[in-house]
Amino acid sequence: MSFLGKKIRLKRIMRRRFGRFLGIAIDHGIARGILPGLEQIGKKLGQIAEGKPDAITMHKGIAKRFFEDYAGETALILKCTSFSPYHPTYDTWVTQVEEALRLGADAISMGVIVGGDEQPEMLRNLGMLTKEADSAGLPVIAHIYPGGNKISDEDRYSTSNVAYAARVGAELGVDIVKTWYTGSVETFCQVVESCPTRVVVAGGPKLESIEELLKMTKDSLSAGAVGVTYGRNIWQHKDPPRLIRVLSMIIHDDSSVQEALEVLRTDI
Repeated sequence: MSFLGKKIRLKRIMRRRFGRFLGIAIDHGIARGILPGLEQIGKKLGQIAEGKPDAITMHKGIAKRFFEDYAGETALILKCTSFSPYHPTYDTWVTQVEEALRLGADAISMGVIVGGDEQPEMLRNLGMLTKEADSAGLPVIAHIYPGGNKISDEDRYSTSNVAYAARVGAELGVDIVKTWYTGSVETFCQVVESCPTRVVVAGGPKLESIEELLKMTKDSLSAGAVGVTYGRNIWQHKDPPRLIRVLSMIIHDDSSVQEALEVLRTDI
């Protein structure tokens, strides 16, 4: 029965034409502080939900306080760990599977940072999570990045390091790996090919232009990713619902970057 439960929940977050995924993350408050755009988190959640992404990732307190009005319109992914400005390379456990089920979550997500002193404990945590979530029929998403203190800043987006991070997630049984884009279709193909589970691309730092964001989205799909999960590049935009809708055109309707830009620049 739990196997069927996982299949049902995955279809709730990857339910459209090509079985792809458009997620928005608003789990930044603990990890990065109160970034511009997230000061009024309830209002921002409403703007994001208006764009109808497939799922929104958040922590339990925000879900309890604000998500009820959007249940059934978009899926809930509950974040169960977080790093912080005070321990930037360690994701500590803050929520359990049982609580995610009680809140009606469609998936649970865990942050893992590889390449550092804390990697062994975080891998142990991810292994424990996948075991418990499998028993409950709850999909697991790993936000997994090569950001540990043993990796230099210039090597963090290298193909080999990102591929290793993604493969770690697959080896430990996650259903979706979220990781950094490596900069080109060719290099990210290598990441996807070495990861025998679904891969989605993280937004990372704020990009210089919307066209750059749309191109990264399209190129990620061309490389074999099943979708994206973006944060500040969405909710710091002047019109989040519109931007989510044009991203959905690319991800779910296979529209081109130019088609999406034309819609973004006109009234919808």
